[in-house]
Amino acid sequence: MDRVEIVPMQLSHLEAVLNLGYRAYDVNAMPYTSWSLSTVAVHWDAQPEACWVAVDDEGLLGFVLGSLSYDEREDWGYLEWIALDERAQGKGIASALVERCCAALFTAGASRIITDVESSNQASATLMRRNGFTEGVTVTLFVRRDPEKSAQAGPHPPRDPARARLRRAARATSTR
Repeated sequence: MDRVEIVPMQLSHLEAVLNLGYRAYDVNAMPYTSWSLSTVAVHWDAQPEACWVAVDDEGLLGFVLGSLSYDEREDWGYLEWIALDERAQGKGIASALVERCCAALFTAGASRIITDVESSNQASATLMRRNGFTEGVTVTLFVRRDPEKSAQAGPHPPRDPARARLRRAARATSTR
């Protein structure tokens, strides 16, 4: 990992972002069950200036996706998704991504930025504290499973039918 660049997310990054998200998030556990091409696209479409990637000569190292308006608060930014490839951890790359996303959201008019971190994810909690976030309201998510259905999901993430179209579009963009 020689030269790391933090750059705005582009179409050519989309497949790598999606794949890193599937590796980083347990899509069978809350709150990550919504990770999909649509999730990435909604952020990138709504607030492209708050979507950043870290890259080096080998490819994608990490990403952050943010957007303006959290629930009904149009003046709050939301740093919703961040992930790093294992080879990029511990090098300050996540903090650089957080800073770029936050700067973009503040420039876009956010009066504050929120994020949520799973209670067992100490690395992410430390990252957020290190980057100026403080703990706010806490909520416990209670889940009741259907006893008639298996608690175990399949070993593979759900298939996203738009991925083939994405691959074709990304290849066409990166060859221009």
